Amino acid sequence: MNISTVLMVIMAIVSLVLILSVLLQEGNSDGLSGSIAGGAEQLFGEKRGRGYQGILEKITVVSAVLFMVLALVIVVLTGK
Repeated sequence: MNISTVLMVIMAIVSLVLILSVLLQEGNSDGLSGSIAGGAEQLFGEKRGRGYQGILEKITVVSAVLFMVLALVIVVLTGK
């Protein structure tokens, strides 16, 4: 197994984690009007980073960054 194969397997796992973390999050029913009319309170509120939703958001961000970095690394390695 070469390094690009290992990276592709890791990318597949990260992709599944990203998909699951996005699907498990609660929807925001306010939409654009909620963000204009005071949705910033929810964004900057004290309880934003705590609990189940806070953990899911952090997992989503980390897996999205990993996905992008892995994609770039794979392109660079296979584009020799």
